Amino acid sequence: MAQTRIGSLAEAAANIAVGFAINWTANMVVLPAFGFHVTGAQAFHIGLVFTAISLVRSYVLRRWFNGLRFGHSAEVAK
Repeated sequence: MAQTRIGSLAEAAANIAVGFAINWTANMVVLPAFGFHVTGAQAFHIGLVFTAISLVRSYVLRRWFNGLRFGHSAEVAK
């Protein structure tokens, strides 16, 4: 059975929330290990930037693969 739009939205929201939490935690642990001391607020803002980049990347790849799946090139996929 195909996933409903609401199901897709719930999955995407959960993916973003979990990814953001992992990103924030990684920023708080990894950056100080490399000499960059960040506050929780700074880690949050860094996380927002990387989350936006991830959303764009995921969208572009999904549309590209969708075009491949149906025999269309990325230029003609709508």
